[in-house]
Amino acid sequence: MKLRALLSSVAAIATALSASGCVTPVAGHDGLYARPIGNAPVTANPTPYTPALNCLADYSQSRNLRAPRIAVGRIIDYTGSVNEDGGRRITQGGSLMAISAFAKSGARLVERFDTSVTELELRYANNRLMGEANRDAVRQITAGEVPGSDYTFVGGITELNYNIRSTGADVYAGGTGSGDDRGSLGARVYVMNIGLDFRLIDTRTLEVVDVISYQKQIIGREVRAGLFSFFDDSLIDISAGERSLEPVQLAVRAGVERAVVEVMASLYGVSETRVCGEALTAAGDPMGPAQATGAFRTGPQAAIAATSARRIDADSWNINRDPGLRGRTDTPREQPAQRAPASIAGPHAAAPERNNADLRS
Repeated sequence: MKLRALLSSVAAIATALSASGCVTPVAGHDGLYARPIGNAPVTANPTPYTPALNCLADYSQSRNLRAPRIAVGRIIDYTGSVNEDGGRRITQGGSLMAISAFAKSGARLVERFDTSVTELELRYANNRLMGEANRDAVRQITAGEVPGSDYTFVGGITELNYNIRSTGADVYAGGTGSGDDRGSLGARVYVMNIGLDFRLIDTRTLEVVDVISYQKQIIGREVRAGLFSFFDDSLIDISAGERSLEPVQLAVRAGVERAVVEVMASLYGVSETRVCGEALTAAGDPMGPAQATGAFRTGPQAAIAATSARRIDADSWNINRDPGLRGRTDTPREQPAQRAPASIAGPHAAAPERNNADLRS
């Protein structure tokens, strides 16, 4: 009887797993062994400093300040810390984070991080192999066609310190008898940090005109509880817990954005944070104000504003969430009101020229 009951339980478990869509050794008609889980939409990735970057872009545009041309160099991990499987613990994408941050602040960016495609096309054009839309026309190389940078921003992640401080407590209670109930409760809190160092270089003179060093602490916590008890001839052993750690790579992004805020505030001549006080107070939406994902300056002003609002909409272009996608007939959802900052109203090239001394004042 016990064997029959056991087999029946195993069959019930197998049926439940099969119904839940677990992995099978036979591919389905769609050619898949299993479908991936999860349906969270793609969202913007702001930090607490993103609204300040957007505000600086508004500030420069409203005052017709000509944004400097910025080239971003290598910003990588110099800590040398690796995981047990050999991978890096710290992101190697600091340069890409800085490029996004400068774009949010309204800076004009020139590509110096990956010029492989550009150099290849210039080589083809120089050998008269690169054509234009008209196949009879050959792309011309014009002297001075590539704009130079005013400043170069470089640096790296220089510190990764584990367990700066931790604290915790464990409680265990229960009777002394073999059949008495027992329970446990525990909690842990621990802190680590990262350090970042950056420098701003005048591209013409190679003079280091600004140096910034920051650290960001990261907190983690763990809570767990358990219960062990007898009920007549049955035994119950229950345990539960929760563990969370502030994202380390997001802390790197926050440090990069804070550094870019300080650099661009200096170049725009902003000496007090109250210049952006109103904008930061109004940024109650956790998605941040419009244009939180980067710069978009191509097209008419109305199209630019619409694109900016769409980019931070979590439902845009998502087949499961966007009613207007692919002719779906769902009732259109109400679009949230978004502020279109002045920094995306057009290229900064329309502003009057200012020399480097003006930018540093």
